[in-house]
Amino acid sequence: MDSPTSRGGSSTSSGRSSVIDSLRGCTLAGLRIPKEELRKKITLPEYMRLAMKEAIQAKNVEANTVTQLYQAAHTDGAEPPDMPESPLVVFINSKSGGRHGPELKARLQALMGEEQVFDLLVVKPQEFVQYGLGCLEKFAALGDSCAEETRGKLRVVVAGGDGTVGWVLGCLGELDKQGRLPVPPTGIIPLGTGNDLSRSFGWGGSFPFNWKSAIKRTLDRIADGRICRLDSWNALISMPAGEDLDTPYSLKATEETPLDQELEVEGELPEKVSCYQGVFYNYFSIGMDAQVAYGFHHLRNEKPYLAQGPISNKIIYSGYSCKQGWFFTPCSSDPGLRGLKNILRIYVKKVNSQEWEQIPIPSSVRSVVALNLPSYGSGRNPWGNLKPEYLEKRGFVEAHADDGFLEIFGLKHGWHASMVMVELISAKHIAQASSIRFELRGGEWTEAFMQMDGEPWKQPMNKEFSTFVEIKRVPFQSVIVHGE
Repeated sequence: MDSPTSRGGSSTSSGRSSVIDSLRGCTLAGLRIPKEELRKKITLPEYMRLAMKEAIQAKNVEANTVTQLYQAAHTDGAEPPDMPESPLVVFINSKSGGRHGPELKARLQALMGEEQVFDLLVVKPQEFVQYGLGCLEKFAALGDSCAEETRGKLRVVVAGGDGTVGWVLGCLGELDKQGRLPVPPTGIIPLGTGNDLSRSFGWGGSFPFNWKSAIKRTLDRIADGRICRLDSWNALISMPAGEDLDTPYSLKATEETPLDQELEVEGELPEKVSCYQGVFYNYFSIGMDAQVAYGFHHLRNEKPYLAQGPISNKIIYSGYSCKQGWFFTPCSSDPGLRGLKNILRIYVKKVNSQEWEQIPIPSSVRSVVALNLPSYGSGRNPWGNLKPEYLEKRGFVEAHADDGFLEIFGLKHGWHASMVMVELISAKHIAQASSIRFELRGGEWTEAFMQMDGEPWKQPMNKEFSTFVEIKRVPFQSVIVHGE
């Protein structure tokens, strides 16, 4: 399997601008793919499509309508179904992509069986995994070789932003836990603002201008593209009980879960703790960048008319960054805006080490980011393409999305972040780690800000007891279709 930065799949595509990505889509390549030929290649037999739809709606693979569809397709004299060469199903977030979402959904339904296009506002990916794929598996168990082959060849398309892609990947990952293999590979149609997952795997940073013709080419590439692997990371938050945490979708409350016992906690622990867990694919961050993102998200929710698309989102985001003091307030002028060193400790397991080690935090750093992909903040690579001699000197290895390591770096302030993003300078390299523990203690701070894959939240802090964030790699690697 190739990683997005390995030979044959360069990461340079992650740094291309959205405009260039869109212009690359303005090609006649899509016009050269006959519609009927594509439809035959990717469309499931009708009885399978209808049976999957019925199973999902009934939330029961044993529903009478499902059984009847199977029996009708396998009665004596029934014509054998045509086996698709590369069967696809699509998940689309019709709210993403501005006005393009509903139009794209209609276009996709016209290119394949309507029942193969799932609107995430109606059908959740976990329902498809349990009942849709469960239906195919039931048919295969009954001796349906076409259903068995379709289940084995099936690929998934996600039309949405990074959050939507992560949601679908997480649900598909449950198949590995349940022993229901293979896990279908996933291709991406970018509809979000940043689209860093899409960029990292060659699907571009924006929706192409001529999408009506380009979409045929995209589906064909997903059907035939090579397969890559992607690490995902579990974040466990353990905090003193009693504080309310307004969690984003990516975090869920869970039963009390102990921290890694190999690393002892200094000081006293509270009698009761509240725990939350979630999975991220791109990054986890603490500090000013998350605070700006939190304010922007709330502003956009309160005044949705201000954010009508990716460009307006970025303009508003930049303005909000200035308003929050990310650019114009010195670190020392306000305890609430000073460096993270005052409230944060970082422990890691470094490359080629199984021992926990505390690492220093530069005093000027106001945001700490743990990065998995070579794309952050709409296609930038703040970790950089480091020279072999520097890697050796720092004890680092070349960064890939499937190497089992997170790259930890710091941003000092908005000006520093801006220069990092345009690649005039590099971020403050802190560590490269297979496991991370962040420990936060309040002091004069009553709250901090965190975000996972663009979903920010306000994290309350306690003066007497620490809040911990422990990050470890999920054993299963997601399966991604590369676009180049």
